[in-house]
Amino acid sequence: MKTQSASEIHASQKFASLSRRRFLRGLGACVTLPAFASLLPVKFLAAAPPEDALATTITGAPLRTAFVYFPNGAIPAAWWPSSPGTDFPLSRTLQPLAPNRKLIQLIGGLDHLNATAGLDGGGDHARASGTFLTGVRMKKSATEIHAGISIDQTIARQVGHLTPFPSLELTCDAGRNTGACDSGYSCAYQYNLAWSSPTTPMTPEASPRQLFERLFGAGTPRERLANAQRRRQEERSILDFVLQDAQAMHQRLDGRDRDKLDQYLTGVRELESRIQRADQHGEARDPMTFAPAGQPANYEQHIQLMFDILLLAFQTDSTRVATMLLAHDGSNRSFADIGVPEGHHDLSHHDDNPEKIEKITEIDLWYVQQFGKFLDKLAATQDVDGNSLLHNSMIVYGGGNADGNRHTHVNLPILLAGAGGGRVTPGRFITHGGKPATNLFLSMADRMGVKNLERFGDSTGRLANL
Repeated sequence: MKTQSASEIHASQKFASLSRRRFLRGLGACVTLPAFASLLPVKFLAAAPPEDALATTITGAPLRTAFVYFPNGAIPAAWWPSSPGTDFPLSRTLQPLAPNRKLIQLIGGLDHLNATAGLDGGGDHARASGTFLTGVRMKKSATEIHAGISIDQTIARQVGHLTPFPSLELTCDAGRNTGACDSGYSCAYQYNLAWSSPTTPMTPEASPRQLFERLFGAGTPRERLANAQRRRQEERSILDFVLQDAQAMHQRLDGRDRDKLDQYLTGVRELESRIQRADQHGEARDPMTFAPAGQPANYEQHIQLMFDILLLAFQTDSTRVATMLLAHDGSNRSFADIGVPEGHHDLSHHDDNPEKIEKITEIDLWYVQQFGKFLDKLAATQDVDGNSLLHNSMIVYGGGNADGNRHTHVNLPILLAGAGGGRVTPGRFITHGGKPATNLFLSMADRMGVKNLERFGDSTGRLANL
């Protein structure tokens, strides 16, 4: 049997991706659709792609990866289960993940030594964020930034051509790329996870409206903005402009895929309505935080909108690589809604005060609850191969600080959600005894189909037993 060359694999994967992706086009709209089994070629359903094909699961569905960052570390005693293995008891902080525990791999013993102080002195929050996906020590300067290429962008360079968006960068925080933010480090380190080069951060999108228009609007950015304004003035949905195409597509599908199309379009319309309500009726802003125009005033609402847009991007194969910064490390946001009016960062320096530790634990739990809702929706969304989107994903959830009280960067709170399309083994708590976190990223890049990547950041090898 003839072995396919790398270029042939690239070409076949791009063709398969385009043949699976469908669009509904109308005035000012280009609504991407998920794949429908009844429209797939018989040969695609009958056989999996070559085993080394880029960015696919072993059953032929797209493989997605995302990196979700939470700030200020976690209370270790409430994060880590009491024992490793497959029967590990979920810790207090991780209880919201119980519905999907069989698709969760808790990974202990991963470090980011380049985030430690060394001769650089203070600045652990900047180093925590800047090192998290790069694995390198940043240059301590407010004006001359130098970090490293992040793992998401390393993956996107090889698989990004298969999708309309090579990668997506999301944030639920205010963005800052200039000035000093932490002990002489540039703000760019704290407010960006993704780096396309050592000196070029990928500024994340904070506005659900802008992100929605990027995915579903047509034309240039200025045209998308004008179209969105017109729809708001006329009180019309983006789906109103693709109704004729949607009806034609509906007739081409079998019964199961018709239901899938109806559910998907209903979800798009409902998400658009939620964004519209957030634009018009935001709650009073937290005086301890800054939310620019275009961001929902309610933090939980903001996070869930961004997660839901990311889910649609994965569902429609609009991208296979994403990062999401829930808040920059050092964030002092308060959480009065859960009875914690004090600032997060202030509380994280608890000095073993039981009351402060309890409040930090509640914040840690709240963040996991938001992530758990995202996983629940991924698990409930069927992919083209019959598995769930969560099964066909690798989603890192973690932070660059371990113990926020002491600013440690060893045994980081990191978990991996999803089965990687069958290429990772979830449902376990495994500890790796002091390995660079970049070893995990190197192993994930392998599974995403990245070739010729011998090292990444400070990696010392692939992470065994993933």
